[in-house]
Amino acid sequence: MLPSVSVVIPCRNEEKTIHLVLDAIRAQSYPIELLQVVIADGLSEDRTRQEIAAFTNAHPDLGLLVVDNPKRIIPAGLNLAIKASKGDIIVRMDAHSIPNPDYIARCVDALEKGIAQNIGGVWDIQAGTDSWIARSIAEAAGNPLAVGDAHYRFTDKADYVDTVPYGAYKRELFEQVGFFDETLLANEDYELNTRVIQSGGKIWLDPQIRCVYYARPNLRALSKQYFGYGYWKFQMLKRYPETLRWRQALPPAFLLGLAGTLLVGIFWKPSLYLFAGVLGLYLLILLINSIHITIKKRDILMLIGIPLAILTMHFSWGAGFIAGAVGIKK
Repeated sequence: MLPSVSVVIPCRNEEKTIHLVLDAIRAQSYPIELLQVVIADGLSEDRTRQEIAAFTNAHPDLGLLVVDNPKRIIPAGLNLAIKASKGDIIVRMDAHSIPNPDYIARCVDALEKGIAQNIGGVWDIQAGTDSWIARSIAEAAGNPLAVGDAHYRFTDKADYVDTVPYGAYKRELFEQVGFFDETLLANEDYELNTRVIQSGGKIWLDPQIRCVYYARPNLRALSKQYFGYGYWKFQMLKRYPETLRWRQALPPAFLLGLAGTLLVGIFWKPSLYLFAGVLGLYLLILLINSIHITIKKRDILMLIGIPLAILTMHFSWGAGFIAGAVGIKK
């Protein structure tokens, strides 16, 4: 017999997107009678609850439960949803995600075969809005120059990895390693996966398991997102310093190097030439990296937008990491 599955979704003020993920779950190839959806709502102030209620009334065949998340943070919502769920297998989703029809079936199959303790897939990254900068951000979000070896954003090769974005787990795993860490407002997936690996488990990334991910629509939202990623990454690294990856160390190191040469330049002019040379080379690399994408997409504005997006990601992540390191409270 196939195991029952609970899909857990933390959300807050998602009236425009919550029906998309619910429609995608209902359209799964996995038997609907074995599916349950548990939404942890962070006391939404828009029409999220009404949208969920409307979906429930229109589709009573899909079991759906809503629980309150008074802390209004993602890890707390995930924990509440997991504890309220009944499935043998837990699949984590976000309110902005749209899983492919075979997403759950493939995750369950891999778990049942014992391939790993956490199964995940690859993002199909799409623009948050139909604007040139949003399209550029979506391309940057899956660009190895921007995200390093974060394979779930671009790979076509199945492999064991250090993390996946939306995990699928057997329920008993949480009894073994604990729940999501509610002191982290980001990187909660990575932190949980670290505990899974340290307990002897494995994380499996299968590019046939796919999910649409909508990137941030503008540079301001992108900067806020990546500043948070950097900040909370440092908080996690205080507990797990051995998990630091080169892709995570480069942005703060580069930012500190630029700031240092600029500061020295106040007293020693040649340092300003070094600053200008390094920054100029960096921008040139970003520009060259964007040329083939611009040609492929036939969107000339991406020649400007992709470098701007990658710069925003690198600098914001680095600044957030540094802010966490020096003890600035977020």
